[in-house]
Amino acid sequence: MRALDELSRAIAACRICRDKPLGSPLPHEPRPVFQAGPKARLLIAGQAPGTRVHVSGRPFTDPSGERLRQWLGIGPEIFYDPAKVAVIPMGFCFPGQDERGADLPPRRECAPAWRTRLMASLPRVELVIAVGSHAQKWHMGKMAKGNLTETVRNWREGLKLSPAVIAMPHPSWRNNAWLKANPWFAAEVLPEAQRRVRELTG
Repeated sequence: MRALDELSRAIAACRICRDKPLGSPLPHEPRPVFQAGPKARLLIAGQAPGTRVHVSGRPFTDPSGERLRQWLGIGPEIFYDPAKVAVIPMGFCFPGQDERGADLPPRRECAPAWRTRLMASLPRVELVIAVGSHAQKWHMGKMAKGNLTETVRNWREGLKLSPAVIAMPHPSWRNNAWLKANPWFAAEVLPEAQRRVRELTG
């Protein structure tokens, strides 16, 4: 627990995307957002905070978070309990937006600097919900296919990993068309994800 506390403080103080960036520096003050507890058995591996999360300082405090909690079948009281759920994005800080108003990809500095050590500090994690292609590539390696649809469609393969991984699309409204075009996700993936989440969170 002490090691995780020290690591969490170091991450909260991290400014590498501004002070030692890989490419252009972060255009605003960094605000790392994550949730971690040494007893957590479920890990939500997301992409990076959006604008609302950047303001709140709490993960998934936006409509995407509401949909994700519906997908997993849990409420805020469980989702925001670090003893049950860790929420570790691939990039801890809001990366900014492109000219169309879409969020940029996670900063490249975050995962190499912190992720291996942080995962080692979460030894009880049994299931990773990998939201989006960046998280899927890190947690699934070669099992992550060439595109997100193929990776999610082969979600059973991720259950063979340790910890097990269930790949999901991002719960953003921008993916509504994907969800409509792929009804098997709600019919096949979500019931199994909900069953496993119930077992791990009590």
